[in-house]
Amino acid sequence: GMAREEFEEYQRQLLEEKIERDKAFAQRKAERATVRMHLRDKYRLAQDERDDAQLHVAGGTVELPPELAAMVHSEEEEEEEEDGGAFAFLAKLREVDLPALRDRALGTVDEVKEKCALM
Repeated sequence: GMAREEFEEYQRQLLEEKIERDKAFAQRKAERATVRMHLRDKYRLAQDERDDAQLHVAGGTVELPPELAAMVHSEEEEEEEEDGGAFAFLAKLREVDLPALRDRALGTVDEVKEKCALM
């Protein structure tokens, strides 16, 4: 087997990796909690104390990654744009390239059929 020193080094390395994974996991959970809090605030919903607890575990204020921050802000912009109502939706629907969308969907189905012998 391993020498005692090698084994202890291996155990220490495993513990350090676990601590790093746990820290990253807590950070991601806090980021998600922050997004939920923003959305609840935006839609005037009751806040959940579990989200506050997640932030507390992560050490207080959480800096959102750019993609999550963009998601929160884009939803705010969408809400402002929605004031146009059904007409704005229909205008956006006209911009959709349906043939291209159909071709893309069919291409995806073909790819899946190639990968899956059961289909």
